[in-house]
Amino acid sequence: MKSAAPSDRDRVEELLGRAPAGQFEVVVRDVTGDPVVLRNAPLLDDGTPMPTLYWLVGRRERRDVGRLESAGGVASAEAAVDSDELLDAHRRYAVERDAAIPATHTGPRPSAGVGGTRRGVKCLHAHYAWFLAGGDDPVGRWVHEQLALAAVESET
Repeated sequence: MKSAAPSDRDRVEELLGRAPAGQFEVVVRDVTGDPVVLRNAPLLDDGTPMPTLYWLVGRRERRDVGRLESAGGVASAEAAVDSDELLDAHRRYAVERDAAIPATHTGPRPSAGVGGTRRGVKCLHAHYAWFLAGGDDPVGRWVHEQLALAAVESET
């Protein structure tokens, strides 16, 4: 994984309110060039496993997904998406993340799928981040559709 540019590290620290604890690259930016989604290394700088491969850092996106979550979005997403499709998404996410672990690594490894979950939905932010980064995530797709509907409703 390429190291993030110092300007990206500074901006991500500002967006998170703390310094990132591991290596990352910005994989999605907004129209102004601001980071929206990070792709994290599977291990933090101290060797701690990092299960969240894709991390949503965009202010607007985090706010909008947070509103959706607080309105019962996790349960709604679980009810709306096919459970087999979701299990497959968790498996594919884990395979992608685990492929980035050095072959020589012998310590603890991240586990499970999106957001460290084996089944169901834990965090809409993690699913949406993967979707925005090009992942075939049924929950991320559902989040995207819900946010689009909310945007249309707010315009009327």
